[in-house]
Amino acid sequence: MFSMGLTDMQKIGLGLVGFGLGFLSLGVVLFFDKGLLAMGNILFLAGIIFIIGMERTYRFFFQSHKLKGTAFFAGGMLIVLVGYPIIGMLVEIYGAFLLFGGLLPHAVLLLRRMPIIGHILNAPGIKVVMDKISDDSISNA
Repeated sequence: MFSMGLTDMQKIGLGLVGFGLGFLSLGVVLFFDKGLLAMGNILFLAGIIFIIGMERTYRFFFQSHKLKGTAFFAGGMLIVLVGYPIIGMLVEIYGAFLLFGGLLPHAVLLLRRMPIIGHILNAPGIKVVMDKISDDSISNA
């Protein structure tokens, strides 16, 4: 299924990111369980490292224009570990938006090309929002 030219390390990374997002989702559903959220954060970061490599991960997180997002993301992870999971997740979500917000329009364009999801994203009410996300962000890049 994932044999689209991916190395074994990248396949492992995709699995780790998937499990990380799963643990994060489960942690939120189970009333912000600190252990599940911490495990999800660790697996997610490990997956990113496996997918793009250690050096590229370092360069991604520590670019001068992304330092604010990195600080919020890491700070949110620390706040979760200290014992304030709701506040920590809010801070972490803000940091993730700052870090990965530039990838959102490209993700929307990719999802629009998929058979079933593309039809849903082109529904009348959703299409306006998706057009706004993809057009504004790509033209500003």
